[in-house]
Amino acid sequence: MHAKLNPDPAPFADVRVLIFDLDGTLIDSGVDLALSVNATLKETGRSPLPHDQIFRYVGQGASRLIEQALGPGATRDECEQALAFFLSYYREHMLDNTVTYPGVREGLAALEGMPMAVLTNKPVRFSRQILEGLGLASYFRYVYGGNSFESKKPNPAGMGVLLRDFAAAPKQAMLVGDSEVDVQTARNAGTWCCCVTYGLGSTQLANYPPDLLVNSLTELAAHLDQQATQPRRR
Repeated sequence: MHAKLNPDPAPFADVRVLIFDLDGTLIDSGVDLALSVNATLKETGRSPLPHDQIFRYVGQGASRLIEQALGPGATRDECEQALAFFLSYYREHMLDNTVTYPGVREGLAALEGMPMAVLTNKPVRFSRQILEGLGLASYFRYVYGGNSFESKKPNPAGMGVLLRDFAAAPKQAMLVGDSEVDVQTARNAGTWCCCVTYGLGSTQLANYPPDLLVNSLTELAAHLDQQATQPRRR
């Protein structure tokens, strides 16, 4: 997938706040998530799933991840018990293989002058622990997770809170993610959306095109820096 830009020469010149997704955008957490899901399936007497299949379930929160992994025949009690096991197992293994994607540290360093936050459907405690463990926490003023609000992405509630936190108008903010959930969240909140080409949900983007598509966060930093110096379209 190649990076494509909005045809307007400077559509993002007013962007002053960046809000990042976590899994598939900042961190490559797929292996630890898949191993934890398969440990849960084993615990419930089910066969493991291919990692690629599990990756397609990531992005809508832990509850939905487990529901999809168990399949449509699972009862509510089975889902609740499996979710409890998954959360306990993942808590112990969430940093076994998880790393930042190439260019993330360099990109965040280049963007550090801009207020930044994380909005993810992952439980907030896990999100903060991972950011701390990978040395990324200091870049973000706020970290909100899937259990921070009554509704998860693509509901715009979290984006609305962050816009108020930063005292920013919607078109002064950009959500940076990797999937259709992120694009839909940005659309619902009225903000810009940038997606990365390398994430877990990147195959979904043909049907949910973002405003900007980049191959790395360093590319995003360079693009925003360039737009800030371009003349505005009248």
